[in-house]
Amino acid sequence: MTKDIWRHVTPQFDTYDEQFAQYNAVLPADLLSVQPRVQAVLKRFSELKGLTKILLIHAPDNSVYRRMICTKLQSFTGDDVPVISTESLEKTTLFPTIKAENGHVVSEIPGLLDKADGGYIVISPNWLIANQRYWPLLKGALFGEKITALNCDEKSPLQYEWSKAYDIKLIIVGDREQLAEIDSIDEDIRSDLSLFGEIEFDLRVNAENISNYLKYLKWLCQFYQLPALSSDAIKLLLTSGIRYQTEDQLHIPLCPFWHQSLLEEAALESGHQTIHSEHIQQALDCRYYRESYLPERACDDILNGQVLIETRGRQVGQVNGLTVIDIAGHPISYGEPARISCVVHFGDGDISDVERKVDLGGNLHAKGMMIMQAFVSSALELNAPLPYSASIVFEQSYSEVDGDSASLAEVCSLVSALSGIPIDQQIAVTGAVDQFGRVQAVGGLNEKIEGFYRVCKHHGLTGKQGVILPKTNLNNLALHHTIISDIQSEQFHIWPVSTVDEAIPILMGKPFRDDKDNESVIGKIATRIDEFDRNEHTETIWERIRNKFNFD
Repeated sequence: MTKDIWRHVTPQFDTYDEQFAQYNAVLPADLLSVQPRVQAVLKRFSELKGLTKILLIHAPDNSVYRRMICTKLQSFTGDDVPVISTESLEKTTLFPTIKAENGHVVSEIPGLLDKADGGYIVISPNWLIANQRYWPLLKGALFGEKITALNCDEKSPLQYEWSKAYDIKLIIVGDREQLAEIDSIDEDIRSDLSLFGEIEFDLRVNAENISNYLKYLKWLCQFYQLPALSSDAIKLLLTSGIRYQTEDQLHIPLCPFWHQSLLEEAALESGHQTIHSEHIQQALDCRYYRESYLPERACDDILNGQVLIETRGRQVGQVNGLTVIDIAGHPISYGEPARISCVVHFGDGDISDVERKVDLGGNLHAKGMMIMQAFVSSALELNAPLPYSASIVFEQSYSEVDGDSASLAEVCSLVSALSGIPIDQQIAVTGAVDQFGRVQAVGGLNEKIEGFYRVCKHHGLTGKQGVILPKTNLNNLALHHTIISDIQSEQFHIWPVSTVDEAIPILMGKPFRDDKDNESVIGKIATRIDEFDRNEHTETIWERIRNKFNFD
C-alpha cells in the first residue's frame, strides 16, 4: 500500500483547475445542450419528411424531461411549428370529441391532434399502455389516414361519417421498462419507421466535458434562481455527484433533480449568498442526519454486542465481510459488516452453503459460492477428493443474501479453516472471485467501507484496521471527508488487490501459494491432509469409531 492511496479514494480534479477558473465567464447551457447524441436525434427527427413518424426517447417518465425535449425540439423547428406535451392519460385528450343529437353534430371539442397538426405531440408510454385499443386510431393519424372523432354519447350516433386527416409526429418519452412494454403493443412502434434516442445522465471526465458541466451548472443556477457557486463548491458538488449518482470517478453526474435539491439546501445554509464548499457539506450533513436513523441503529446493535463483529485480534475461519443494506421505503442504502465463518470436519470434500440450503441465498450468491469452490479445488491441486467437509455461513443473518461480492471473503474463511491459520479481524474484505483467483469489481463500495469504518471508529482505531477491495473498484470511490483524513494519517487503510494471492498475506500474514519454507497457506493445508491420510491408514476401524465417538 502506498502512502498516497488516499488520492484514489476520492475524485481528483487538480488537472482541471483552468476550466474551473473560467466558470464565471462560461455561457449557460441546459441539460440537452451538453448531450450531442440526443440533440442529433431530435434534429434528424425534425428534418425527416417521410414515414418516420415516431421517436422513442429513454428518460425518466415525468413532465420535466418532456418539457426539456419540447424546448430543444422547438429550437430546431422554429416557433411556427407546434410542439405540444401532455401528462394526461385520457384518450379524449388526444382525439377530437363530438356530441350528436338527432344524428347531427351539435358540438365539437378539438383534441391535441388538432392543436398539434403540422407538428409534434410528446407523450408518456403510459398513454399507450392505458389506451391500447386506441393505438390503431392514433397510428392511422400518424400515417395520414382520416380518423373518426370520439363520440361522447354513444347512444346518439351520427347519421354520416365525421373524419379528419392530420400531419403529426409522435415522441414517446419514458424509462426502459415502459418502452419495453409498449413494444408488445405493435412491432411498428420500434421499427425502421421510428428513431431512438436517450437522455444521458453522465459525461466522461475530460477537459471539454468539465467545461460543459460548468455551463450546465450555470444554467441550473439561473433556471432555478440559485446563488452563484464558488470554485471549491463546484468541486465538492462534483465529488458528491460522483458518489451519489454515477459511482464512478471517470463520469460526471448530470441529474437535474439531484443538483437542484442539493443546491437549494446549500442556498439556505449560505443565506442565499454565494455558495461555498462548507455550505454544500452542511447540506449533505443535514440530509444524512435526516436519513441516518436506520444505519445508526444497526451500528448500535454491533456496539451493544447484540451483533457480534470483532475489529481486533485473530480468529481461525472467521472474516469480516461487507454488505449493503437496502430497505423498502428507506431513501438510502447503507453499509454493514457481516461476520462470515467457516468450520471444517472430516468428510467427503463437500462445501456446504448454509444460506442456500435454508433458502436465504439468492442465485448470484450460489453462483459465487460454486466459483469460489472451483478455484480452491484448483489451487489445492488434489489427486483425490478433499478429506474435509466445510460449512460456510453469514452469522446472524436473517434475510436473503444475494450477489457474489462476498466470495473473496468466503475463500479466505475457507482456507483459514482448512489451514488453521487465523485471520486478522482488524480487516474487512469485499470482492468477487473468478475461477482463476482474480478479484473482480463489486458494487456499493463507499457504503461498505464506511459501514466498517464506523464500527472501527466506535471500537477505537488501532492504526491497522482497513478494507481489502478489488483494485478495479478504485474508480468507484468517493469516501466521506472524515474517513479520508484517517486514511491520510494512516489510522485506517485501503488495500486494493487483483488476486487472491495478494489478499491472503494481508489477512493471514502468510503467502497463499507454496514458498521455499513451505510456510504458505496451501502448504499448511497440504500438510494437514497428509497427516489425515497417515492417521487414516494406521488406525483400525474400531480405533476410528472409538476416537470419533470418544469411547473409552
